Amino acid sequence: MQAIPSEERAAQEELQPIHHEPKSFFFKYLWSLDHKMIGRQFLWAGLGFLLVGGLLAMMIRWQWAFPGKPVPVLGSIFLRSQGGAIGPATYMTIFTMHGLIMIFFAITPVLIGAFGNFLLPLQIGARDMAFPWLNALSFWTFALSLVFVILSLFGELGAAGAGWTTYPPLSTNVGTPGSGQTWMVAAVFVTGVSTIMGGINYVTTVIRHRAPGMTWMRLPLATWGLWLTAILNVLFVPVLGSAALLLLLDRLFGTQFFIAGATASVSGGGDPILFQHLFWIFGHPEVYILILPAWGIVSDLLSFFSRKPANWYRGTVYAMIAVSVLSAMVYGHHMFLTGFTPLLGQSFMLLTLIISVPAELLFLNWLRTVWQGSIRLTTPMLFSLGMLFVFGMGGLTGLYLGATATDIYLHDTMFVVGHFHLTMAAASFVASLAAIYFWFPKMFGRRMNETLGKVHFWITLVCLVTVFSGQLLAGYSGQSRRLYDPYQYTFLKHLLGVNRVASYAAFLLLFAQFIFIYNFIRSLIAGEKAESNPWQVSTLEWFTASPPPYHNYDRIPTVLRGPHEFADPEVRRRLGRDFIGQAEELPEAMPPAVASAG
Repeated sequence: MQAIPSEERAAQEELQPIHHEPKSFFFKYLWSLDHKMIGRQFLWAGLGFLLVGGLLAMMIRWQWAFPGKPVPVLGSIFLRSQGGAIGPATYMTIFTMHGLIMIFFAITPVLIGAFGNFLLPLQIGARDMAFPWLNALSFWTFALSLVFVILSLFGELGAAGAGWTTYPPLSTNVGTPGSGQTWMVAAVFVTGVSTIMGGINYVTTVIRHRAPGMTWMRLPLATWGLWLTAILNVLFVPVLGSAALLLLLDRLFGTQFFIAGATASVSGGGDPILFQHLFWIFGHPEVYILILPAWGIVSDLLSFFSRKPANWYRGTVYAMIAVSVLSAMVYGHHMFLTGFTPLLGQSFMLLTLIISVPAELLFLNWLRTVWQGSIRLTTPMLFSLGMLFVFGMGGLTGLYLGATATDIYLHDTMFVVGHFHLTMAAASFVASLAAIYFWFPKMFGRRMNETLGKVHFWITLVCLVTVFSGQLLAGYSGQSRRLYDPYQYTFLKHLLGVNRVASYAAFLLLFAQFIFIYNFIRSLIAGEKAESNPWQVSTLEWFTASPPPYHNYDRIPTVLRGPHEFADPEVRRRLGRDFIGQAEELPEAMPPAVASAG
Protein backbone atom coordinates (compact mmCIF):
# COMPACT_ATOMS: atom_id res chain seq x y z
CA MET A 1 0.00 0.00 0.00
CA GLN A 2 1.39 3.35 -1.09
CA ALA A 3 2.20 5.76 1.74
CA ILE A 4 0.59 9.20 1.60
CA PRO A 5 3.08 12.05 2.11
CA SER A 6 2.27 14.19 5.16
CA GLU A 7 2.81 17.29 2.99
CA GLU A 8 -0.17 16.29 0.85
CA ARG A 9 -2.39 15.98 3.91
CA ALA A 10 -1.24 19.36 5.22
CA ALA A 11 -1.82 21.00 1.85
CA GLN A 12 -5.43 19.79 1.68
CA GLU A 13 -6.12 20.89 5.27
CA GLU A 14 -4.76 24.34 4.42
CA LEU A 15 -6.71 24.50 1.15
CA GLN A 16 -9.96 23.53 2.88
CA PRO A 17 -10.18 25.09 6.36
CA ILE A 18 -13.20 24.32 8.53
CA HIS A 19 -15.88 27.04 8.33
CA HIS A 20 -18.49 27.28 11.08
CA GLU A 21 -22.13 26.70 10.23
CA PRO A 22 -24.14 29.96 9.85
CA LYS A 23 -26.90 30.58 12.37
CA SER A 24 -29.26 32.91 10.48
CA PHE A 25 -32.14 31.47 8.44
CA PHE A 26 -31.10 33.42 5.34
CA PHE A 27 -27.52 32.13 5.16
CA LYS A 28 -28.43 28.62 6.36
CA TYR A 29 -31.39 27.82 4.09
CA LEU A 30 -31.62 30.47 1.36
CA TRP A 31 -28.24 31.91 0.37
CA SER A 32 -26.42 28.88 1.69
CA LEU A 33 -22.78 28.21 0.78
CA ASP A 34 -23.04 24.59 1.92
CA HIS A 35 -22.96 22.25 -1.07
CA LYS A 36 -25.34 19.85 0.69
CA MET A 37 -28.02 22.49 1.21
CA ILE A 38 -27.59 23.71 -2.38
CA GLY A 39 -28.01 20.11 -3.52
CA ARG A 40 -31.27 19.90 -1.57
CA GLN A 41 -32.43 23.20 -3.11
CA PHE A 42 -31.85 21.79 -6.60
CA LEU A 43 -33.67 18.60 -5.56
CA TRP A 44 -36.80 20.43 -4.38
CA ALA A 45 -36.88 22.64 -7.47
CA GLY A 46 -36.31 19.73 -9.83
CA LEU A 47 -38.94 17.49 -8.23
CA GLY A 48 -41.47 20.34 -8.33
CA PHE A 49 -40.99 20.94 -12.04
CA LEU A 50 -40.86 17.18 -12.67
CA LEU A 51 -44.44 17.11 -11.42
CA VAL A 52 -45.37 20.03 -13.71
CA GLY A 53 -43.78 18.33 -16.71
CA GLY A 54 -45.48 15.06 -15.81
CA LEU A 55 -48.92 16.68 -15.68
CA LEU A 56 -48.31 18.20 -19.11
CA ALA A 57 -47.39 14.71 -20.36
CA MET A 58 -50.72 13.39 -19.05
CA MET A 59 -52.55 16.06 -21.06
CA ILE A 60 -50.69 14.96 -24.21
CA ARG A 61 -51.59 11.33 -23.54
CA TRP A 62 -55.24 12.29 -22.98
CA GLN A 63 -55.36 14.04 -26.34
CA TRP A 64 -53.92 10.97 -28.11
CA ALA A 65 -56.40 8.65 -26.36
CA PHE A 66 -59.51 10.88 -26.45
CA PRO A 67 -58.92 13.64 -29.04
CA GLY A 68 -61.13 16.68 -28.59
CA LYS A 69 -62.66 15.44 -25.32
CA PRO A 70 -62.50 17.63 -22.16
CA VAL A 71 -59.52 16.83 -19.95
CA PRO A 72 -60.57 15.68 -16.46
CA VAL A 73 -59.65 18.02 -13.57
CA LEU A 74 -56.86 19.90 -15.38
CA GLY A 75 -59.15 20.96 -18.23
CA SER A 76 -61.67 22.60 -15.90
CA ILE A 77 -58.84 24.53 -14.22
CA PHE A 78 -56.59 25.59 -17.11
CA LEU A 79 -58.72 25.22 -20.26
CA ARG A 80 -62.05 26.81 -19.30
CA SER A 81 -62.11 29.06 -22.36
CA GLN A 82 -61.91 25.95 -24.56
CA GLY A 83 -64.58 24.00 -22.73
CA GLY A 84 -61.92 21.93 -20.97
CA ALA A 85 -60.66 20.39 -24.23
CA ILE A 86 -57.23 20.82 -25.81
CA GLY A 87 -57.21 22.88 -29.01
CA PRO A 88 -54.58 22.60 -31.77
CA ALA A 89 -52.61 25.70 -30.66
CA THR A 90 -52.81 24.67 -27.00
CA TYR A 91 -51.56 21.21 -27.91
CA MET A 92 -48.46 22.80 -29.48
CA THR A 93 -47.71 24.71 -26.29
CA ILE A 94 -48.32 21.66 -24.07
CA PHE A 95 -45.81 19.35 -25.78
CA THR A 96 -43.31 22.20 -26.19
CA MET A 97 -43.38 23.09 -22.50
CA HIS A 98 -43.38 19.41 -21.50
CA GLY A 99 -40.16 18.70 -23.39
CA LEU A 100 -38.28 21.81 -22.31
CA ILE A 101 -39.32 21.54 -18.66
CA MET A 102 -38.45 17.86 -18.38
CA ILE A 103 -34.98 18.21 -19.92
CA PHE A 104 -33.73 21.55 -18.60
CA PHE A 105 -35.78 22.14 -15.45
CA ALA A 106 -36.53 18.68 -14.01
CA ILE A 107 -34.05 15.89 -14.84
CA THR A 108 -31.05 18.24 -15.08
CA PRO A 109 -31.49 19.85 -11.62
CA VAL A 110 -32.29 16.51 -9.93
CA LEU A 111 -29.56 14.38 -11.48
CA ILE A 112 -26.79 16.96 -11.98
CA GLY A 113 -27.71 19.88 -9.72
CA ALA A 114 -28.84 17.92 -6.67
CA PHE A 115 -26.62 14.86 -6.69
CA GLY A 116 -23.66 16.62 -8.29
CA ASN A 117 -23.64 19.19 -5.51
CA PHE A 118 -24.38 16.78 -2.70
CA LEU A 119 -22.06 13.95 -3.69
CA LEU A 120 -18.93 15.33 -5.30
CA PRO A 121 -17.24 16.87 -2.23
CA LEU A 122 -18.34 13.99 0.03
CA GLN A 123 -17.15 11.28 -2.34
CA ILE A 124 -13.72 12.81 -2.95
CA GLY A 125 -13.12 13.63 0.73
CA ALA A 126 -13.52 17.42 0.42
CA ARG A 127 -15.17 19.84 2.83
CA ASP A 128 -17.03 21.84 0.16
CA MET A 129 -16.92 22.93 -3.45
CA ALA A 130 -13.92 24.83 -4.78
CA PHE A 131 -16.06 28.00 -5.22
CA PRO A 132 -18.90 28.06 -2.64
CA TRP A 133 -20.14 31.53 -3.62
CA LEU A 134 -20.29 30.56 -7.29
CA ASN A 135 -22.21 27.48 -6.23
CA ALA A 136 -24.87 29.55 -4.46
CA LEU A 137 -25.02 31.95 -7.41
CA SER A 138 -25.51 28.97 -9.74
CA PHE A 139 -28.65 27.85 -7.90
CA TRP A 140 -30.23 31.28 -7.70
CA THR A 141 -29.49 31.90 -11.38
CA PHE A 142 -31.29 28.64 -12.05
CA ALA A 143 -34.16 29.85 -9.83
CA LEU A 144 -34.40 32.97 -12.03
CA SER A 145 -34.79 30.74 -15.07
CA LEU A 146 -37.68 28.98 -13.31
CA VAL A 147 -39.39 32.35 -12.92
CA PHE A 148 -39.03 32.85 -16.68
CA VAL A 149 -40.61 29.41 -17.28
CA ILE A 150 -43.61 30.39 -15.14
CA LEU A 151 -43.91 33.70 -17.02
CA SER A 152 -43.88 31.73 -20.27
CA LEU A 153 -46.75 29.54 -19.07
CA PHE A 154 -48.86 32.66 -18.59
CA GLY A 155 -47.42 34.68 -21.46
CA GLU A 156 -49.32 36.84 -23.90
CA LEU A 157 -50.79 34.69 -26.72
CA GLY A 158 -49.92 31.55 -24.78
CA ALA A 159 -46.84 29.66 -23.70
CA ALA A 160 -43.95 28.63 -25.94
CA GLY A 161 -45.26 26.58 -28.85
CA ALA A 162 -42.39 26.02 -31.31
CA GLY A 163 -41.48 22.53 -30.14
CA TRP A 164 -38.80 21.67 -27.59
CA THR A 165 -36.08 22.11 -30.24
CA THR A 166 -37.34 25.69 -30.93
CA TYR A 167 -36.37 25.54 -34.62
CA PRO A 168 -36.67 28.79 -36.58
CA PRO A 169 -38.59 30.08 -38.42
CA LEU A 170 -41.35 28.54 -36.25
CA SER A 171 -39.70 29.95 -33.10
CA THR A 172 -39.36 33.48 -34.52
CA ASN A 173 -42.01 36.17 -34.18
CA VAL A 174 -43.36 35.11 -37.57
CA GLY A 175 -44.08 31.54 -36.49
CA THR A 176 -44.80 31.97 -32.76
CA PRO A 177 -45.75 35.55 -31.80
CA GLY A 178 -46.30 36.57 -28.20
CA SER A 179 -44.21 36.76 -25.05
CA GLY A 180 -44.51 33.09 -24.05
CA GLN A 181 -41.91 31.87 -26.55
CA THR A 182 -39.60 34.78 -25.73
CA TRP A 183 -39.68 34.05 -22.00
CA MET A 184 -38.92 30.37 -22.63
CA VAL A 185 -35.92 31.10 -24.86
CA ALA A 186 -34.68 33.49 -22.15
CA ALA A 187 -35.18 30.75 -19.54
CA VAL A 188 -33.04 28.34 -21.57
CA PHE A 189 -30.30 30.98 -21.87
CA VAL A 190 -30.33 31.76 -18.14
CA THR A 191 -30.34 28.13 -17.05
CA GLY A 192 -27.38 27.66 -19.40
CA VAL A 193 -25.49 30.35 -17.50
CA SER A 194 -26.27 28.51 -14.25
CA THR A 195 -25.10 25.21 -15.74
CA ILE A 196 -21.77 26.70 -16.85
CA MET A 197 -21.19 28.07 -13.34
CA GLY A 198 -21.88 24.65 -11.84
CA GLY A 199 -19.73 22.89 -14.44
CA ILE A 200 -16.70 25.07 -13.71
CA ASN A 201 -17.16 24.38 -10.01
CA TYR A 202 -17.51 20.61 -10.44
CA VAL A 203 -14.48 20.29 -12.72
CA THR A 204 -12.26 22.40 -10.45
CA THR A 205 -13.41 20.67 -7.26
CA VAL A 206 -12.58 17.17 -8.49
CA ILE A 207 -9.19 18.26 -9.82
CA ARG A 208 -8.08 20.35 -6.84
CA HIS A 209 -9.90 19.03 -3.75
CA ARG A 210 -9.47 15.27 -3.86
CA ALA A 211 -8.38 13.82 -0.52
CA PRO A 212 -4.84 12.46 -0.14
CA GLY A 213 -4.67 9.05 -1.80
CA MET A 214 -7.80 9.67 -3.90
CA THR A 215 -6.19 8.94 -7.26
CA TRP A 216 -8.20 9.08 -10.47
CA MET A 217 -8.65 5.32 -10.47
CA ARG A 218 -10.00 5.33 -6.92
CA LEU A 219 -12.86 7.72 -7.66
CA PRO A 220 -16.39 6.30 -7.35
CA LEU A 221 -17.95 5.81 -10.78
CA ALA A 222 -20.74 8.23 -9.83
CA THR A 223 -18.06 10.90 -9.44
CA TRP A 224 -16.60 10.00 -12.83
CA GLY A 225 -20.02 10.36 -14.46
CA LEU A 226 -20.74 13.71 -12.84
CA TRP A 227 -17.25 15.04 -13.60
CA LEU A 228 -17.39 14.07 -17.29
CA THR A 229 -20.86 15.61 -17.50
CA ALA A 230 -19.49 18.84 -16.04
CA ILE A 231 -16.77 18.93 -18.71
CA LEU A 232 -19.35 18.48 -21.46
CA ASN A 233 -21.49 21.22 -19.91
CA VAL A 234 -18.59 23.67 -19.87
CA LEU A 235 -17.75 22.88 -23.49
CA PHE A 236 -21.17 22.67 -25.14
CA VAL A 237 -23.73 24.65 -23.12
CA PRO A 238 -22.14 27.91 -24.41
CA VAL A 239 -23.07 26.76 -27.94
CA LEU A 240 -26.73 26.42 -26.90
CA GLY A 241 -26.45 29.75 -25.09
CA SER A 242 -25.22 31.47 -28.24
CA ALA A 243 -28.10 30.00 -30.26
CA ALA A 244 -30.64 31.13 -27.63
CA LEU A 245 -29.09 34.60 -27.47
CA LEU A 246 -29.18 35.05 -31.26
CA LEU A 247 -32.79 33.83 -31.33
CA LEU A 248 -33.68 36.34 -28.61
CA LEU A 249 -32.10 39.09 -30.71
CA ASP A 250 -34.20 37.97 -33.68
CA ARG A 251 -37.36 38.07 -31.57
CA LEU A 252 -36.71 41.28 -29.64
CA PHE A 253 -34.62 43.51 -31.91
CA GLY A 254 -35.47 42.44 -35.44
CA THR A 255 -32.16 40.87 -36.39
CA GLN A 256 -32.23 38.02 -38.91
CA PHE A 257 -29.68 35.47 -37.82
CA PHE A 258 -32.14 32.63 -38.40
CA ILE A 259 -34.64 34.20 -40.82
CA ALA A 260 -33.90 33.59 -44.49
CA GLY A 261 -34.38 36.29 -47.11
CA ALA A 262 -33.03 39.82 -47.59
CA THR A 263 -34.73 42.95 -46.24
CA ALA A 264 -34.02 46.64 -46.43
CA SER A 265 -31.86 46.43 -43.30
CA VAL A 266 -30.30 42.98 -43.72
CA SER A 267 -28.58 41.96 -46.94
CA GLY A 268 -28.71 38.27 -47.71
CA GLY A 269 -30.76 37.29 -44.66
CA GLY A 270 -30.03 34.51 -42.16
CA ASP A 271 -30.16 30.74 -42.20
CA PRO A 272 -32.65 28.63 -40.21
CA ILE A 273 -30.43 25.57 -40.63
CA LEU A 274 -27.65 27.40 -38.75
CA PHE A 275 -29.80 27.15 -35.60
CA GLN A 276 -30.12 23.38 -36.08
CA HIS A 277 -26.35 23.05 -36.26
CA LEU A 278 -25.88 25.10 -33.08
CA PHE A 279 -28.70 23.31 -31.28
CA TRP A 280 -27.49 19.79 -32.07
CA ILE A 281 -23.80 20.54 -31.49
CA PHE A 282 -25.07 20.96 -27.93
CA GLY A 283 -28.08 18.67 -28.22
CA HIS A 284 -26.39 15.36 -28.76
CA PRO A 285 -23.77 15.84 -26.02
CA GLU A 286 -26.82 16.76 -23.90
CA VAL A 287 -28.02 13.17 -24.25
CA TYR A 288 -24.79 12.04 -22.61
CA ILE A 289 -24.78 14.98 -20.19
CA LEU A 290 -27.95 13.45 -18.75
CA ILE A 291 -27.00 9.79 -19.05
CA LEU A 292 -23.36 9.88 -17.84
CA PRO A 293 -24.32 10.58 -14.19
CA ALA A 294 -26.94 7.83 -14.49
CA TRP A 295 -24.31 5.41 -15.81
CA GLY A 296 -21.92 6.27 -12.98
CA ILE A 297 -24.55 5.99 -10.25
CA VAL A 298 -25.88 2.68 -11.54
CA SER A 299 -22.34 1.30 -11.97
CA ASP A 300 -21.69 1.94 -8.27
CA LEU A 301 -25.07 0.68 -7.06
CA LEU A 302 -24.83 -2.58 -9.00
CA SER A 303 -21.50 -3.26 -7.32
CA PHE A 304 -22.77 -2.25 -3.88
CA PHE A 305 -25.84 -4.49 -3.96
CA SER A 306 -24.15 -7.40 -5.74
CA ARG A 307 -21.57 -7.32 -2.93
CA LYS A 308 -18.67 -7.66 -5.37
CA PRO A 309 -16.25 -5.24 -7.10
CA ALA A 310 -17.46 -3.58 -10.29
CA ASN A 311 -16.35 -5.64 -13.26
CA TRP A 312 -13.35 -4.04 -15.04
CA TYR A 313 -13.54 -0.66 -13.28
CA ARG A 314 -10.93 0.87 -15.61
CA GLY A 315 -12.82 -0.35 -18.66
CA THR A 316 -15.96 1.39 -17.42
CA VAL A 317 -14.01 4.63 -16.88
CA TYR A 318 -12.40 4.45 -20.31
CA ALA A 319 -15.77 3.68 -21.93
CA MET A 320 -17.37 6.74 -20.32
CA ILE A 321 -14.44 8.91 -21.43
CA ALA A 322 -14.73 7.51 -24.98
CA VAL A 323 -18.46 8.25 -25.09
CA SER A 324 -17.81 11.79 -23.83
CA VAL A 325 -15.27 12.43 -26.60
CA LEU A 326 -17.34 10.82 -29.36
CA SER A 327 -20.51 12.66 -28.26
CA ALA A 328 -19.11 15.80 -29.93
CA MET A 329 -18.81 14.03 -33.28
CA VAL A 330 -22.23 12.50 -33.92
CA TYR A 331 -24.70 15.40 -33.85
CA GLY A 332 -25.30 15.27 -37.61
CA HIS A 333 -27.48 12.18 -37.39
CA HIS A 334 -30.26 14.50 -36.21
CA MET A 335 -29.99 16.35 -39.53
CA PHE A 336 -29.88 13.57 -42.13
CA LEU A 337 -32.92 15.07 -43.88
CA THR A 338 -31.82 18.72 -43.92
CA GLY A 339 -30.13 18.32 -47.26
CA PHE A 340 -26.44 18.18 -46.45
CA THR A 341 -24.11 16.11 -48.59
CA PRO A 342 -24.60 12.30 -48.45
CA LEU A 343 -20.87 11.86 -47.81
CA LEU A 344 -21.23 13.90 -44.62
CA GLY A 345 -24.26 11.82 -43.71
CA GLN A 346 -22.26 8.62 -44.10
CA SER A 347 -19.53 10.03 -41.83
CA PHE A 348 -22.00 10.87 -39.09
CA MET A 349 -23.65 7.46 -39.50
CA LEU A 350 -20.31 5.70 -39.01
CA LEU A 351 -19.45 7.77 -35.92
CA THR A 352 -22.92 7.16 -34.49
CA LEU A 353 -22.52 3.41 -34.81
CA ILE A 354 -19.00 3.59 -33.35
CA ILE A 355 -20.25 5.38 -30.21
CA SER A 356 -22.45 2.38 -29.47
CA VAL A 357 -19.33 0.25 -28.90
CA PRO A 358 -18.21 1.79 -25.56
CA ALA A 359 -21.87 1.94 -24.51
CA GLU A 360 -22.10 -1.81 -25.16
CA LEU A 361 -18.94 -2.33 -23.11
CA LEU A 362 -20.62 -0.54 -20.19
CA PHE A 363 -23.64 -2.77 -20.54
CA LEU A 364 -21.55 -5.93 -20.54
CA ASN A 365 -19.64 -4.71 -17.47
CA TRP A 366 -22.92 -4.16 -15.64
CA LEU A 367 -24.12 -7.66 -16.49
CA ARG A 368 -20.81 -9.19 -15.42
CA THR A 369 -20.92 -7.23 -12.14
CA VAL A 370 -24.32 -8.67 -11.28
CA TRP A 371 -23.49 -12.19 -12.48
CA GLN A 372 -22.94 -14.56 -9.54
CA GLY A 373 -23.14 -11.71 -7.04
CA SER A 374 -24.72 -11.91 -3.60
CA ILE A 375 -27.57 -9.73 -4.79
CA ARG A 376 -29.59 -7.67 -2.33
CA LEU A 377 -32.84 -6.63 -4.05
CA THR A 378 -33.29 -3.33 -2.23
CA THR A 379 -35.28 -0.51 -3.82
CA PRO A 380 -32.14 1.27 -5.16
CA MET A 381 -30.95 -2.02 -6.69
CA LEU A 382 -34.32 -2.63 -8.36
CA PHE A 383 -34.29 0.83 -9.94
CA SER A 384 -30.69 0.27 -11.06
CA LEU A 385 -31.67 -2.98 -12.78
CA GLY A 386 -34.67 -1.18 -14.27
CA MET A 387 -32.35 1.45 -15.72
CA LEU A 388 -30.37 -1.31 -17.45
CA PHE A 389 -33.53 -2.62 -19.08
CA VAL A 390 -34.97 0.67 -20.36
CA PHE A 391 -31.56 1.93 -21.50
CA GLY A 392 -30.95 -1.35 -23.33
CA MET A 393 -34.27 -0.96 -25.17
CA GLY A 394 -33.52 2.64 -26.02
CA GLY A 395 -29.99 1.90 -27.17
CA LEU A 396 -31.07 -0.87 -29.54
CA THR A 397 -33.79 1.26 -31.12
CA GLY A 398 -31.22 4.02 -31.65
CA LEU A 399 -29.28 1.89 -34.12
CA TYR A 400 -32.14 2.24 -36.64
CA LEU A 401 -32.08 6.02 -36.30
CA GLY A 402 -28.30 6.22 -36.63
CA ALA A 403 -28.37 4.51 -40.03
CA THR A 404 -29.40 6.80 -42.89
CA ALA A 405 -31.43 4.17 -44.79
CA THR A 406 -33.83 3.44 -41.91
CA ASP A 407 -33.82 6.98 -40.53
CA ILE A 408 -35.32 8.31 -43.77
CA TYR A 409 -38.48 6.35 -42.96
CA LEU A 410 -38.46 6.74 -39.17
CA HIS A 411 -37.39 10.41 -38.96
CA ASP A 412 -40.00 12.64 -37.28
CA THR A 413 -42.20 9.68 -36.35
CA MET A 414 -43.26 8.55 -32.90
CA PHE A 415 -40.47 5.95 -33.13
CA VAL A 416 -37.99 8.78 -32.52
CA VAL A 417 -40.04 9.96 -29.55
CA GLY A 418 -40.11 6.47 -28.04
CA HIS A 419 -36.37 6.03 -28.60
CA PHE A 420 -35.19 9.21 -26.93
CA HIS A 421 -37.67 8.83 -24.09
CA LEU A 422 -36.27 5.38 -23.32
CA THR A 423 -32.65 6.39 -23.76
CA MET A 424 -32.57 9.82 -22.18
CA ALA A 425 -35.77 10.46 -20.25
CA ALA A 426 -36.72 7.06 -18.81
CA ALA A 427 -33.15 5.91 -18.14
CA SER A 428 -32.23 9.19 -16.45
CA PHE A 429 -35.52 9.27 -14.53
CA VAL A 430 -35.17 5.70 -13.24
CA ALA A 431 -31.51 6.30 -12.29
CA SER A 432 -32.55 9.49 -10.47
CA LEU A 433 -35.06 7.50 -8.43
CA ALA A 434 -32.38 4.90 -7.63
CA ALA A 435 -30.15 7.73 -6.41
CA ILE A 436 -32.91 9.31 -4.30
CA TYR A 437 -33.74 6.03 -2.57
CA PHE A 438 -30.04 5.26 -2.03
CA TRP A 439 -28.77 8.63 -0.76
CA PHE A 440 -31.96 9.73 1.03
CA PRO A 441 -30.59 8.46 4.39
CA LYS A 442 -27.40 10.46 3.89
CA MET A 443 -29.22 13.61 2.76
CA PHE A 444 -31.93 13.66 5.42
CA GLY A 445 -30.87 11.21 8.14
CA ARG A 446 -33.91 8.96 7.67
CA ARG A 447 -34.75 5.92 5.58
CA MET A 448 -37.54 5.62 3.03
CA ASN A 449 -40.05 2.79 3.33
CA GLU A 450 -38.79 -0.23 1.37
CA THR A 451 -42.21 -1.80 0.76
CA LEU A 452 -43.64 1.39 -0.73
CA GLY A 453 -40.44 1.83 -2.71
CA LYS A 454 -40.76 -1.62 -4.30
CA VAL A 455 -44.43 -1.06 -5.15
CA HIS A 456 -43.39 2.25 -6.71
CA PHE A 457 -40.67 0.51 -8.72
CA TRP A 458 -42.77 -2.24 -10.26
CA ILE A 459 -45.63 0.02 -11.33
CA THR A 460 -43.16 2.60 -12.68
CA LEU A 461 -41.07 0.13 -14.69
CA VAL A 462 -44.01 -1.75 -16.25
CA CYS A 463 -45.81 1.48 -17.15
CA LEU A 464 -42.71 3.20 -18.54
CA VAL A 465 -41.97 0.28 -20.83
CA THR A 466 -45.62 0.08 -21.94
CA VAL A 467 -45.88 3.81 -22.68
CA PHE A 468 -42.70 4.10 -24.72
CA SER A 469 -43.10 0.73 -26.45
CA GLY A 470 -46.46 2.04 -27.61
CA GLN A 471 -44.70 5.07 -29.06
CA LEU A 472 -42.21 2.84 -30.87
CA LEU A 473 -45.01 0.74 -32.33
CA ALA A 474 -47.05 3.77 -33.41
CA GLY A 475 -44.00 5.35 -35.01
CA TYR A 476 -43.07 2.18 -36.87
CA SER A 477 -46.66 2.12 -38.15
CA GLY A 478 -46.19 5.60 -39.61
CA GLN A 479 -47.58 8.01 -36.99
CA SER A 480 -45.74 11.32 -37.23
CA ARG A 481 -44.94 13.14 -34.00
CA ARG A 482 -46.53 16.47 -33.07
CA LEU A 483 -49.91 15.55 -34.63
CA TYR A 484 -52.81 17.13 -32.74
CA ASP A 485 -55.24 14.43 -33.89
CA PRO A 486 -53.49 11.53 -35.68
CA TYR A 487 -56.81 9.85 -36.47
CA GLN A 488 -57.73 12.50 -39.03
CA TYR A 489 -55.54 10.37 -41.31
CA THR A 490 -57.26 7.22 -42.48
CA PHE A 491 -54.10 5.12 -42.40
CA LEU A 492 -53.55 5.98 -38.69
CA LYS A 493 -57.06 5.36 -37.37
CA HIS A 494 -56.25 1.79 -36.39
CA LEU A 495 -53.59 3.10 -33.95
CA LEU A 496 -56.19 4.54 -31.57
CA GLY A 497 -56.20 1.31 -29.57
CA VAL A 498 -52.40 1.25 -29.23
CA ASN A 499 -52.33 4.87 -28.10
CA ARG A 500 -55.14 4.32 -25.62
CA VAL A 501 -53.35 1.38 -23.98
CA ALA A 502 -50.18 3.49 -23.74
CA SER A 503 -52.20 6.38 -22.28
CA TYR A 504 -53.81 4.18 -19.62
CA ALA A 505 -50.30 3.03 -18.68
CA ALA A 506 -49.21 6.67 -18.48
CA PHE A 507 -52.07 7.52 -16.12
CA LEU A 508 -51.10 4.58 -13.90
CA LEU A 509 -47.48 5.78 -14.07
CA LEU A 510 -48.61 9.15 -12.70
CA PHE A 511 -50.45 7.38 -9.87
CA ALA A 512 -47.25 5.50 -8.96
CA GLN A 513 -45.40 8.79 -8.54
CA PHE A 514 -47.88 9.84 -5.87
CA ILE A 515 -46.83 6.71 -3.95
CA PHE A 516 -43.28 8.05 -4.19
CA ILE A 517 -44.35 11.53 -3.08
CA TYR A 518 -46.16 10.07 -0.05
CA ASN A 519 -43.17 7.90 0.83
CA PHE A 520 -40.76 10.82 0.41
CA ILE A 521 -42.70 13.26 2.59
CA ARG A 522 -43.64 10.66 5.21
CA SER A 523 -40.02 9.53 5.48
CA LEU A 524 -38.83 13.12 5.87
CA ILE A 525 -41.17 13.60 8.81
CA ALA A 526 -41.38 10.21 10.50
CA GLY A 527 -39.07 7.84 8.67
CA GLU A 528 -36.83 5.39 10.48
CA LYS A 529 -33.65 7.07 11.71
CA ALA A 530 -30.68 6.08 9.55
CA GLU A 531 -27.30 5.05 10.87
CA SER A 532 -24.21 6.42 9.16
CA ASN A 533 -23.82 3.45 6.77
CA PRO A 534 -27.18 1.67 6.41
CA TRP A 535 -26.30 0.02 3.09
CA GLN A 536 -22.90 -1.28 4.30
CA VAL A 537 -20.88 0.15 1.42
CA SER A 538 -17.35 1.49 1.12
CA THR A 539 -17.34 5.03 -0.36
CA LEU A 540 -16.27 7.96 1.82
CA GLU A 541 -19.66 9.65 2.30
CA TRP A 542 -20.97 6.65 4.25
CA PHE A 543 -18.26 7.00 6.92
CA THR A 544 -19.50 10.37 8.15
CA ALA A 545 -22.72 11.17 10.04
CA SER A 546 -26.18 11.03 8.44
CA PRO A 547 -26.77 13.83 7.54
CA PRO A 548 -23.13 14.97 7.39
CA PRO A 549 -21.92 17.96 9.44
CA TYR A 550 -21.57 21.36 7.80
CA HIS A 551 -17.86 20.84 7.05
CA ASN A 552 -18.27 17.13 6.12
CA TYR A 553 -15.05 15.87 7.75
CA ASP A 554 -13.34 16.91 10.99
CA ARG A 555 -10.15 15.53 9.49
CA ILE A 556 -9.78 15.13 5.74
CA PRO A 557 -9.62 11.36 5.14
CA THR A 558 -6.67 9.54 3.65
CA VAL A 559 -7.83 7.20 0.91
CA LEU A 560 -6.23 3.75 0.90
CA ARG A 561 -8.19 1.81 -1.73
CA GLY A 562 -10.87 1.91 -4.43
CA PRO A 563 -14.64 2.35 -4.02
CA HIS A 564 -15.80 -1.27 -4.46
CA GLU A 565 -13.97 -3.29 -1.81
CA PHE A 566 -16.25 -6.29 -1.29
CA ALA A 567 -15.92 -10.03 -0.72
CA ASP A 568 -12.28 -9.95 0.38
CA PRO A 569 -11.71 -13.02 2.63
CA GLU A 570 -8.98 -11.18 4.55
CA VAL A 571 -11.36 -8.32 5.37
CA ARG A 572 -14.00 -10.76 6.50
CA ARG A 573 -11.48 -12.56 8.70
CA ARG A 574 -10.23 -9.39 10.36
CA LEU A 575 -13.39 -7.23 10.48
CA GLY A 576 -16.18 -9.81 10.43
CA ARG A 577 -17.93 -8.20 7.42
CA ASP A 578 -17.75 -8.31 3.63
CA PHE A 579 -16.67 -4.70 2.95
CA ILE A 580 -14.08 -2.13 4.01
CA GLY A 581 -14.20 1.64 3.60
CA GLN A 582 -11.97 3.56 1.22
CA ALA A 583 -10.19 5.31 4.11
CA GLU A 584 -10.58 2.53 6.67
CA GLU A 585 -7.37 0.97 7.93
CA LEU A 586 -7.32 -2.80 8.02
CA PRO A 587 -6.29 -3.88 11.54
CA GLU A 588 -3.44 -6.28 12.04
CA ALA A 589 -4.39 -9.93 12.20
CA MET A 590 -4.98 -11.26 15.67
CA PRO A 591 -2.21 -13.48 17.04
CA PRO A 592 -3.10 -17.19 16.67
CA ALA A 593 -3.06 -17.77 20.44
CA VAL A 594 -5.52 -14.93 21.05
CA ALA A 595 -7.70 -16.04 18.17
CA SER A 596 -7.84 -19.63 19.46
CA ALA A 597 -8.50 -18.42 23.02
CA GLY A 598 -11.41 -16.34 21.76
